[in-house]
Amino acid sequence: MSLRARLSAALLAAGRPVPAPELAKALDVPPDAVEEATRDLQATLDAADLGLLVEEVAGGYRLVVHPSVVPDLHAFLAPPPLPHLSNAAIETLALVAYHQPITRGDLEAARGASCSSTLETLQERELVKVVGRKDVIGRPLLYGTTDRFLVEFGLARLEDLPSLEDGPEGFLRG
Repeated sequence: MSLRARLSAALLAAGRPVPAPELAKALDVPPDAVEEATRDLQATLDAADLGLLVEEVAGGYRLVVHPSVVPDLHAFLAPPPLPHLSNAAIETLALVAYHQPITRGDLEAARGASCSSTLETLQERELVKVVGRKDVIGRPLLYGTTDRFLVEFGLARLEDLPSLEDGPEGFLRG
């Protein structure tokens, strides 16, 4: 069986973004072969007009429905909406996303309000995690976003966050 076929099967079976090194290990090939096979798989999907796309998101690859056919499949693909987040949670999440790693104290100073319960909610929803401790007196926890955050907002990497000049419309998915 070809590497392209094994790669497509692995992406379909995983059902989550899989980093190239993990795919290389699972398929017993060098990492650069995964990159080449990914491009080959996408070219094959495009040429065959199969309505599928290899998407790079959250530091890995996943097989998804091509955006051009999504309107036709609305009844099947209506994704579950993000769990309802309060305005405070969205504001806190945006601050973490754009200023990570960041301490709770820095978040509270920026928001002018307590963030304890909001941070707990964002951690329970796996959108924010503790990424370390700040090297100052008291060693406060540092918070950052998770891979789930990247997946939920359709970002391959943090550098893909919209510019702050775009306002909240650029950050929130519709």
